[in-house]
Amino acid sequence: MWNTLSELLGHLTFSSVLDIFLVALIFYGLFYFMQGTRAVTLLRGTVILILLAILASSVFQLTAFNWLVRNSLPALFVAIPVIFQPELRRALERLGRPGMLLTRRHASAAQTINTLVRAASQLSEQGCGALIVLERATGLQDFVDTGVWLDAHLSDDLLRTIFFKNSALHDGAVIIREDRVVAAACMLPLSENDTLTHELGTRHRAALGVTEGTDAIAIVVSEETGHIAVAYNGRLVRHLDEGELSRLLFRLYEPTRVQPRTTTSREKHAR
Repeated sequence: MWNTLSELLGHLTFSSVLDIFLVALIFYGLFYFMQGTRAVTLLRGTVILILLAILASSVFQLTAFNWLVRNSLPALFVAIPVIFQPELRRALERLGRPGMLLTRRHASAAQTINTLVRAASQLSEQGCGALIVLERATGLQDFVDTGVWLDAHLSDDLLRTIFFKNSALHDGAVIIREDRVVAAACMLPLSENDTLTHELGTRHRAALGVTEGTDAIAIVVSEETGHIAVAYNGRLVRHLDEGELSRLLFRLYEPTRVQPRTTTSREKHAR
C-alpha cells in the first residue's frame, strides 16, 4: 500500500496538483452558490442515484444494467447544465452581488422567534394581513428572486412597516433567513389541496403551498379576522394566540431545543 502511495506521489507535478485544485474549486463553487436553492436537494439525489447504480453494477456484475449505466452517464452529464440552468444563472448573479463572499451572520433562533411572535401579535391587533416564511434546510432562493431584495436586519418594526396596508410591499410574502429579512413581496405557489375550506384566502393557500414542497415554516395573519396561523409540512394550525405561536415555533424552528411532544387542541384541527 505504501509503495503504491509513494509511486502515485512520485508522479505528482505542480501542473497536476494545480489541475486537481482547479477542478475541486469549480465543484466547490457550484455547490456553494447553489446552496440557497431547491436544486441542491435534486442534485444530491442525482449524485446518490448515480453512486448506487455504479456500486450495484460493479458488485453484482450485472451485464445489462452495467451497459445501461455506462451509456446513460454521458447523456446525464450533458443534461445537468440544462436541468440546472436557472440555478447556474442565479449562482453567477450571486457571485457578482456585493458582499456575497463575506461570512454569513448567525443569530440566536430564540431571538428570531421572539421577534416574529411580537410582530405577528402586533399585526393581528392592527388588522394587517401578513405572510412570513422562515427558511430552514431547503433553500428558498427561487422564491426570493420573485420579490424585492432587502437583506435587512429582522425587527418587528420592519415587519409592521412592510405589511402596513398602504405599503407597496404588503402583498406577497416576506422570507426570513436566520436573522435577516431577505426579500419582501415574494410570490409563492398556491396549495392545490381540494379539502381546504373556502374561508381560507390566498395567504393561507400560499403558506400551505410553500410548505408542501419545502421544509419552510409559514406564519399567516388574516387581514379579515386577525387570526394567526402557522403552516408546516403541508399542515395548517389556526387560531393561535401569542403563547401558542411561540411554543409552536420553538418546537419547529429550533432543533436544539428538546421539548416533550404533546398534541394540542389546535393541532388536532390542523388541516
